[in-house]
Amino acid sequence: MPNSGARRPTGPSRIVCLTEEPTEVLYALGEQDRIVGISGFTVRPPQARKDKPKVSAFTSAKIDEILKLEPDFVVGFSDIQADIAAELVRRGVEVWISNHRSVDGIVDYVRRLGALVGCAARADAYADALRRGLDVIEAESARLPRRPRVYFEEWDAPIITGIRWVAELVRIAGGDDVFPELSVEPLAKARILADGDPVIERAPDIILGSWCGKKFRPERVAARPGWDAIPAVRDGELHEIKSPLILQPGPAALTDGVRQIADIVQAWAHRRR
Repeated sequence: MPNSGARRPTGPSRIVCLTEEPTEVLYALGEQDRIVGISGFTVRPPQARKDKPKVSAFTSAKIDEILKLEPDFVVGFSDIQADIAAELVRRGVEVWISNHRSVDGIVDYVRRLGALVGCAARADAYADALRRGLDVIEAESARLPRRPRVYFEEWDAPIITGIRWVAELVRIAGGDDVFPELSVEPLAKARILADGDPVIERAPDIILGSWCGKKFRPERVAARPGWDAIPAVRDGELHEIKSPLILQPGPAALTDGVRQIADIVQAWAHRRR
């Protein structure tokens, strides 16, 4: 006789992740066996690239390939994936598009995704650990002798800046984002700078670059007209943060991403004692 007391898995069992952060979260929670398809941009964890079929980019997806995987749940992110989501919904697939933009939103995203797949307790514990890690870095930054002004650039042509979770992580790491008013804008088109003059005017001490999908070129940034007057350019404080570490609103940004920012900020501050 079957064991009627045995616990059966709950939640979806065939999940397609259209971006990297749900993949990273589900692997961290030990639920990777539920994943049947991932984004081609996924690099974390490395094992996912080896084990899972790649069925989407960020702005496009192989709808027929996704349907062949017979998913019972698809997870995506932001308005940019609205058309992909709509097509899948029309084809009878359950889709969740998150749109979290803040550090608190990322932590809550971990909790919600865990609850949706039936492992809420583990997700809560993981989210709590992520928050504790941020608290440690924030405590470190509170002891710095000075706080630098920081400019973060997510794209170069046109110039785009001001992602909210990045601005918040810069603050946690001990710096101050020079475009705080742009961080409240959820859409990239609202965070475009017409030219580089506003950056010159705000005189950042540190420039961080993470150009999605291509290598940050500090020499090109430094050569922009008038940018030689910026303290960060004058002092050679131009640093790349690899896009998988900071442009995905998931665990990577709250761990390796913020840690790298903190290391840069701390080195800058200690050199100016």
